[in-house]
Amino acid sequence: MIYPSIDKLLTQVGSKYLLVNIVSKRVEEMKKTGHFQMKENEYKSEKNIGKALEEVSKGLIHLQ
Repeated sequence: MIYPSIDKLLTQVGSKYLLVNIVSKRVEEMKKTGHFQMKENEYKSEKNIGKALEEVSKGLIHLQ
């Protein structure tokens, strides 16, 4: 099973298009700065895209 669930993410974000935009921007930010919202051992995913999705799932990325 993929974590976090796309269904859960879509209840928080609203559309797949917006989710892709948010996550892609966050991944680029992670690459440039090396800053993560959670401790490294708290993430289930090893890749930045999974980490960004987990941050969205936990509500650490706020939409404007």
